[in-house]
Amino acid sequence: MTTERCAGHTGTALLETGEQRALRAAVAALGGRYGREYFERVRRAGGQTDELWREAGKLGYLGVSLPEEYGGGGGGITELSIVLEELGAVGCPLLMLIVTPAITGTVIARFGTGEQKRAWLPGLADGSRKMAFGITEPDAGSNSHRITTTARRDGGDWVLNGRKVFVSGVDIADATLIVGRTEDARTGRLKPCLFIVPRDAPGFSRSVIEMELSAPEKQFELVLDDVRLPADALVGDEDAGLLQLFAGLNPERIMTAAFALGMGRFAVGRAVDYARTRQVWKEPIGAHQAIAHPLAEAHVEIELARLMTRKAALLYDAGDDAGAGEAANMAKYAAAEACAKAVDRAVHTLGGNGLTSEYGLGSLVTASRVARIAPVSREMVLNFVSHQTLGLPRSY
Repeated sequence: MTTERCAGHTGTALLETGEQRALRAAVAALGGRYGREYFERVRRAGGQTDELWREAGKLGYLGVSLPEEYGGGGGGITELSIVLEELGAVGCPLLMLIVTPAITGTVIARFGTGEQKRAWLPGLADGSRKMAFGITEPDAGSNSHRITTTARRDGGDWVLNGRKVFVSGVDIADATLIVGRTEDARTGRLKPCLFIVPRDAPGFSRSVIEMELSAPEKQFELVLDDVRLPADALVGDEDAGLLQLFAGLNPERIMTAAFALGMGRFAVGRAVDYARTRQVWKEPIGAHQAIAHPLAEAHVEIELARLMTRKAALLYDAGDDAGAGEAANMAKYAAAEACAKAVDRAVHTLGGNGLTSEYGLGSLVTASRVARIAPVSREMVLNFVSHQTLGLPRSY
């Protein structure tokens, strides 16, 4: 099948273990039973991809990166990124895979108490529970140091106040992992901390942000108005600060790259299938270099981004947080750029058909830009590389 040829599986024996290749094939088969038509049908109806999510959880794919003792697969972000990429490559990207197991599941597995792990990880692994993640604020943008959501102690409790925006899937999540800031008693400075806020906590309200982006998962603005939480709502060490935060943000970048790669592969696959069969003159349009070369270029750039994504995942799974941070930013940048180009080339290959519902590419025009903007903009990634990797001076 042409879309499989575009998937870039050649040579993976040198890059992936037998178990990882088997996982890739199994997830592709699962996603193929649903396909883009299923995804689009759910999206247009305003529903959720619950059937696919439940089956993926039952088969162990959602929890593949979580510890075995809590019902997970004992793998890492490498395996979880394979799951997301393969589902995306058949037109069924699951955004909550980034949010629930990759961010919140990873943070709880690495830093949560024994009680928090027992309460959350089994459900996150089998798909019966979801958790959202709230970090972005209206006035902070990409500057996490300007987060104003604060947490103060009140007896044995914590009290949270603040606002969050662009929080995915709050309505379908049992709780949201909120990034707040507590005051350091010694210095008076605010430091980031993570709190599990139940969906029905008093003072915790949400409102939908109307988006041009059409996806099953909705985006929300959250308001925390004197949200009172017990002491055990704090995840990890109050003094760990950025270490715990980036334990979740690096997987987020890697998984966003996988999300973009799957989308790009799907787009190129659809375009190649069309170009091989669409005939206007004597030969199919794919025989013409004006069609063939842009698709070949898109495929090359997707493959290059896949290599960087794998590097980032391997570094993270090996415990090299610093190395993973650099590679994860580069992978997210490369995959986002490759995806946007792939979708553009695919739509152009199909012409007017590229914007019809039948081929499922039109909705990707907007979706393909998401990875260039979130969870961190391409410009902030370039700032990171110029400052941290190249050692150039900062402008801010």
